[in-house]
Amino acid sequence: MLTVQELVRDNAEKIAFTWIAGAGSGDKVIPNQGMHSADLVGHLNLIHPARIQVFGREELQYYARFEPKRRVHHLEDLVAGGVPAILLAENLPVPDDLRDFCNAQHIPLLSTPIDAAQLIDLLRIYLGKRLAPVTTAHGVFMDVLGLGVLITGESGLGKSELALELISRGHGLVADDAVELSRTAPNIIEGYCPPLLQNLLEVRGLGLLDIRTIFGETSVRRKMRLKLVVHLIRSNADAFERLPVQDLTQDILGIPVRRVMLQVAAGRNLAVLVEAAVRNTILTLRGIDTMGDFIERQALAIMENSRPE
Repeated sequence: MLTVQELVRDNAEKIAFTWIAGAGSGDKVIPNQGMHSADLVGHLNLIHPARIQVFGREELQYYARFEPKRRVHHLEDLVAGGVPAILLAENLPVPDDLRDFCNAQHIPLLSTPIDAAQLIDLLRIYLGKRLAPVTTAHGVFMDVLGLGVLITGESGLGKSELALELISRGHGLVADDAVELSRTAPNIIEGYCPPLLQNLLEVRGLGLLDIRTIFGETSVRRKMRLKLVVHLIRSNADAFERLPVQDLTQDILGIPVRRVMLQVAAGRNLAVLVEAAVRNTILTLRGIDTMGDFIERQALAIMENSRPE
């Protein structure tokens, strides 16, 4: 839940807001039923009354063209639709009837020197992050070769030991055990660590390790974009496909994330396998499909061998 007062406070360094009316209604909640940030703030629009309405020069001129009764009618439509706040850009002069209406209806009315387009952009970025869908995943989140990798699997399979080996090979820790995942854009998931667990890694037999203190500043990351899930399974697990024809994905916050499965067995160097999986994922993101190329090469060889002599 986000209030108008919180929005003003959180953006104080970037946006200089001045309360014009409705200062006592700062606790008004900005509605968010899983909506995109573009639906939460925008230029004056009577079709979308429930969003934060921004008055720029054109909107103020549009408003001034109407007779007083028509103005009140439009403002009442905004109130009926649940408008959380009205913002005036570029320190534009405030119409007296607009100020009086907002005071009477307890609608926050604020002014700012920023132009309307920039104001909307700043608030959409803020709202997109502040109200983004969030979930908590159990696993270890790493920066491996610049790619955000979530290592998952049953308890006792060695996720933390694998993470420790990756850190010793120069990669970075984002979070251990509890990973906060947030969808900050339609196709972007960011992972970060809860403050309580910052820089900590739990390893069986050793307890809690302060990775930043042991390995240095470059061994930890504040956040990363999730691009790959590495799921560890036991060596005797059923339904393990050795050469998956199609890439596996896992749905996280409504976004399909590439997923690979690694069997845990004596003698396997999982750190090397994770690095290889990351390099292969980077190639895939660049449009290089190794398995697809192999299948095409195999089909061509079959065709050539089946031709009559």
